[in-house]
Amino acid sequence: MNVTIIGGGLAGCECAYTLAENGINVTLYEMKPLKKSPAHHSDNLCELVCSNSLRGDRLENAAGLLKAEMRLLNSLIIKAADATRVAAGGALAVDRLKFERYVTESITAHPLIKVVSGEVTSIPDSRPLVIATGPLTSDSLSTDIQKLVGDEFLSFYDAAAPILSSDSIDMEYAYAGDRYGKGSGDYINCPMDKETYTSFRRELANAEEAHVHGFEDSKVFEGCMPVEVLARRGEDTLRFGPLKPIGLRDPRTDKGSYAVVQLRRDDAEGAMLNIVGFQTHLTFGEQRRVFTMIPALRNAEFLRYGVMHRNTFINSPKLLTPEYMLKTQSDVYFAGQITGVEGYTESAASGLTAALAIIRGEPLNLPPETALGALSRHISASASKDFQPMNINFGIIPKLDETIKDKSERCRKTSERALKMLNEWL
Repeated sequence: MNVTIIGGGLAGCECAYTLAENGINVTLYEMKPLKKSPAHHSDNLCELVCSNSLRGDRLENAAGLLKAEMRLLNSLIIKAADATRVAAGGALAVDRLKFERYVTESITAHPLIKVVSGEVTSIPDSRPLVIATGPLTSDSLSTDIQKLVGDEFLSFYDAAAPILSSDSIDMEYAYAGDRYGKGSGDYINCPMDKETYTSFRRELANAEEAHVHGFEDSKVFEGCMPVEVLARRGEDTLRFGPLKPIGLRDPRTDKGSYAVVQLRRDDAEGAMLNIVGFQTHLTFGEQRRVFTMIPALRNAEFLRYGVMHRNTFINSPKLLTPEYMLKTQSDVYFAGQITGVEGYTESAASGLTAALAIIRGEPLNLPPETALGALSRHISASASKDFQPMNINFGIIPKLDETIKDKSERCRKTSERALKMLNEWL
């Protein structure tokens, strides 16, 4: 058997590696470096185009549970993240470039994986086939996928946050620390008083946006809502979102702040920092003007400005089985954000699940109590009429039989049950 995979992102690489590690030959097509989308900058496979964080890594967090399950299944993406992690409190964040290189070397050096560079403009005849072209699928291939799935091809917009030089942060107006003291001072916190925050929010809400064809606020996935859109929603929306001051105390005054902007490492050395939750599609000039109103960022050097791009996904509940297989063609699979899973880890998980289905050649019947099972059930059987991308969360995992009032304990127990059931399934 030789499996063809289109797309060398998180889902495609995870799928290829899992298949190859189980003795199956893979041909992996990736259009880079010959062609790049507007959001891509690197020539490597598995480029992280938005944040460098894979989110939570504790069992009290659904994203942490998903990672734990993937570790049990020898996930390449999680191995790469663990090997290239940077300090980020309870989250699993990575050195972006080292992560990409780890995955690229693992894929290109594998004897059963052949990587073919160049754009795939139409769906090939080879089967089994995994379409893992991601949310930035090229226009030509999008057109061919549209023909395959009919009118169920959908899209929304996504945004990335700016990256700053750590040397340019004015630490006279900032301090290192983690929310509720959980961590080892991994975040740089930039506090604002009420007057500064009020002026900042006003300017942010009225700043000039870059023109994006067909863009509407309603077409943006809530999990990546541009910060300027949040600012327009009300005076305190940002303070209950990315600028929430809860759990942060300025060690210089031992007091809280009215609002706090957090910066997180984007590389192992901490030379680059991204502004947490500041996805944006403001013009570059407006990003500099408005974001430098934050006292600690008054002299900030922007290494990369925030950008806006279109993400594409299919109406998976109508089209896919829990194995991410097309209901109308048993040898065609989709994987990654094009299926409507949201997030790096979730994308990789879908590629891993599709690979396991190909290896087994039969329905997987993953326990719905596991994060992997709950995610595959969500994309194949969501009851919502308006299917939207979603991160893994405990809300889509069946509740425990026992009642536990403490949320952290309840989440941990849910995770422990999931890992026990996955081990039994294996």
